[in-house]
Amino acid sequence: MSATLAEKKNLETVNEQTVAPVTEPVLENVIEWNDSLWSHLKELVKHSELLLLITQRELKVRYKQSVLGVLWAVLQPFSMMLVFSLFFGRFQKMPSDGIPYPLFSYSALLPWTFFATALAFAIPSLIQNSQLITKIYFPREIIPLASVFAAFVDFLIASSIFVGMMFWYQVTPTWNLLYVFPLVALQVLFTIGVCLLLSSFTVLYRDVRHTLPLVIQIWLFATPVLYPVSVIPEQYRTFYMLINPMAGIIDGYRRAVVLGIAPELKYLGLATLVSLFLVWAGYKYFKHLEHEFADIV
Repeated sequence: MSATLAEKKNLETVNEQTVAPVTEPVLENVIEWNDSLWSHLKELVKHSELLLLITQRELKVRYKQSVLGVLWAVLQPFSMMLVFSLFFGRFQKMPSDGIPYPLFSYSALLPWTFFATALAFAIPSLIQNSQLITKIYFPREIIPLASVFAAFVDFLIASSIFVGMMFWYQVTPTWNLLYVFPLVALQVLFTIGVCLLLSSFTVLYRDVRHTLPLVIQIWLFATPVLYPVSVIPEQYRTFYMLINPMAGIIDGYRRAVVLGIAPELKYLGLATLVSLFLVWAGYKYFKHLEHEFADIV
């Protein structure tokens, strides 16, 4: 308990003043490098209260001195839904699997906004929290994980509008709605894998943070947010789902929530395999570089 209180006190001190980096010998004495994934996970669980604290801090900082506050979590996907519904739904007559286009697009924009927001905040997070990294020791993965969980809170808030839209369009949920829970878990897993890999990569190569907005924008149009998966030729669909797991995840949401049918398990299986690999590779690469973060940032 005393260790947790000390971590909180150190975190508050870092937020108020600039802290000079500690010397390399101190870091070598503090950090005990261990290649055991299980030992790293146990250490992460031990610091779960610190993870919650940093997540809360990120949410407060994000909406500090904002008139609308957390309503921005709703306005971003909702305003995009209005624009897409006008130009792609009404003007372009984009196919929507028989679903009203606002409902069709918003069901995809919700998970997509969660993913894009998590990337936007998590990838540069190690650089932005350099003072904290050089002041105290804690599992560094807590910093990008806090950005992912903060984006997940926004996702939950924005989902309240979707419930209202379901009532408005008189869409009756089925038992397939229960697929939402494994879908959410899968998306969180995939997002964590990408964020761990790219956040550590950004410490070495700052170009990543400059190319990130472009990558997210291209990724949006390469994912079935504005259009159904059915527009992808069937002979390429499996490969498409393999290289873009978000496509299978978003299609799964749309099927389970709006269409009331079960997701394509083959596509979810591919997304699961890719997500597990990314978490393994991302975490391994992150821990490999962790002892160098204080010197580089």
